[in-house]
Amino acid sequence: MSQPRRVRITSPQTRIALARRHRPAQHLRPPPLPGAWSGNGDGSADDEATTAAARALFARQRRLALRTLSVLGLLLFGLSGLLGVLPALDDVTVLDIPASWLLLMTASYPLLLLIAVLHVRAAERIERGPKP
Repeated sequence: MSQPRRVRITSPQTRIALARRHRPAQHLRPPPLPGAWSGNGDGSADDEATTAAARALFARQRRLALRTLSVLGLLLFGLSGLLGVLPALDDVTVLDIPASWLLLMTASYPLLLLIAVLHVRAAERIERGPKP
């Protein structure tokens, strides 16, 4: 007797996700800027200028992201390094709370918020483009 044939059953989402894996990475290419697409796709100078502008915008956004990540790393590793270099902060207490804990609670979160707000403002300024 032959065994019944086994059938693999997957959800539609799984099939879509598996099918996407074999496609080229189109999501890495910058889309054209809104309102500047001529729609004819003939490779005109307008399309090339739009693509060049989008690539320049992406490059500026990547540089901003790298700067923000470096500041974030400097804050987190710097604060950890400070606490490692100055273990005496554990002995100093304010209202029965070690100074190192207070430093972590009162310095890190407001600085993280400041970094986030500055990043968002700079990203919006980049997207608006240069002032005419």
